[in-house]
Amino acid sequence: MNIRLLIFCLFLVIAKANAQQDSTKATLTLAAMYNSNISYYGQVTAEKYPYVLFNATLRFHNGLYFSGGGYKLLNYGSAISETDLGIGYDHDFNDKFTAGLAYTHSFFPANSPLLQASNSNNINASGAYQWPWLKTDLSLDFAFGKQRDLFLSLSNSKEIELGSIFNENNLLSITPAIEITAGTTRFYETYIIEKSKRQNSNGNGNGKSGSAPGIINGNTTETIENSTNQFQLLAYNFKLPLNWSTGNFLAEASYQFSILGNRNQEDVKHQQSFFGLAVYYQF
Repeated sequence: MNIRLLIFCLFLVIAKANAQQDSTKATLTLAAMYNSNISYYGQVTAEKYPYVLFNATLRFHNGLYFSGGGYKLLNYGSAISETDLGIGYDHDFNDKFTAGLAYTHSFFPANSPLLQASNSNNINASGAYQWPWLKTDLSLDFAFGKQRDLFLSLSNSKEIELGSIFNENNLLSITPAIEITAGTTRFYETYIIEKSKRQNSNGNGNGKSGSAPGIINGNTTETIENSTNQFQLLAYNFKLPLNWSTGNFLAEASYQFSILGNRNQEDVKHQQSFFGLAVYYQF
């Protein structure tokens, strides 16, 4: 049986087992987001790709949810850059500990310039614990498709309420967070191969994308392959989102500073900054 079909059937079994709890109540959350560059578990390409993202999530009271969305790179091509469909389940064990399991399948166009294009499937297991002074999140991701990669992320955050503006229903808050991400980077092998193909199609490798190391030199290729199989530190991320909420509406302005630990891409700066804007509305 196809592994994607098996995963989907597993979630349907979970949904049926929990349907008796209370599946009559559901919320629909719509989201729109802009970010100055796209990243994949802390990794970026030499080219910056600002993008806009749209997402819809239908969440049931029993913890089951379905999601769908996509995004468009603002400086690459005219078509949608990626679309995705997901299914997941969250469970609150108590008022402090929550765990979840989710599966997402992504659709990428041919010749996608994105690092994650080789891994169109993702299984995520996560847990969150609310301590008296901060919240700890642990996330394990298995990404697979043309390649197979494993990622582990640990984050500590603290929500700080800044008070209300205009009236008591308009609240401001910040949630500073420190995140460490580690994993394998087999996806990078496919990325440099596809990048070389795009360069050659632009004429003798002189395209806009720059050089694609490891394609011609066999020794360099072997070095990259050995490196990508290692489970290694990928990034330290420092996040500072500012949130404004009123009723069912939430707006967010965010800044993220990342220090990259992976040295595969020599033409990528190892200090990266990301700026984002997002809006959410829940029905």
